[in-house]
This record gives sequence, C-alpha cells and structure tokens, in this order.
Amino acid sequence: MQNSNFVVEQPSTKQDFEAYYHLRYHVLRKPWRQPLGSELDETDNTSIHAFIKNNDIAIACSRLHFVDETTAQIRYMAVHPNYQGKGLGKLVVNYLEGISKKNNRTKIILHARENAVKFYENCGYTVKETSYLLFGEIQHYLMDKIV
Repeated sequence: MQNSNFVVEQPSTKQDFEAYYHLRYHVLRKPWRQPLGSELDETDNTSIHAFIKNNDIAIACSRLHFVDETTAQIRYMAVHPNYQGKGLGKLVVNYLEGISKKNNRTKIILHARENAVKFYENCGYTVKETSYLLFGEIQHYLMDKIV
C-alpha cells in the first residue's frame, strides 16, 4: 500500500525485523521503563507484521493475528513521534484490514490505549468496553470493526 512516498510492507529480513521491533520497543515500552524484550509476545511468530520504513528505519508498525475463523486482532500499533499525524497509522491499519479480509476474517478487534481511541474511531472502530490497565497507568479500550 502506498501514500506519496510511504509504502506499507511486511518485514522480511533480519534488518527489517530489528527495525520493526526497535520501533515497537521505543514507542510502546521504553517510555514506561519496561525492559527490552517486553515488546515481544508468544504470538509474534504466527502473526502478520506490517511496517513503513524510511531509510531502513521503521517509522510505523503494527501486526495482525487471527483469533479464530472470523476474527483478527491488531496489536502493537506504533508510529515514530516525528511521523505522527501524517496518516501513516491509517495506512498500516488499512493494509492489515485488507489482509484480514483476504483471509475471511470479517471482524477486527483491538485494545486501544486511551490516547489512541479517537484515531481508531476515525478508522471506523467502535469502543465496546473498558478493557485493561497496562503498567498500572495506561487505560485500554476494547474496540472492533466489521470489514
């Protein structure tokens, strides 16, 4: 998927994955003093990863995994602070939604951080309920969308 100079792709090389996980850690874990490695989980190996890079540096990323035969979940959405508000997150979400549709998953769920709820609402997602509190301070909300 392309928007001016930015292309969403799936990481395929060791260097791609290092850049991808580097961004996930520095945006989603490091600001809360979480250890390196906390950006990983047990479903990474079976998930579909997507990112946008600029000069081999990841500037936006997320991933999709299949929950069941009809549902997929988006997790670990991160956009480099210097690139926020430029539509990159929406490009990544649209890319993952396309993959979900191609794989017959018609519902996508996610747990949005409180500061990202408006972004996901603008992408067509609806808040279903308050979900969990990450690191004792980041409220999350379960959201979904039929694609």
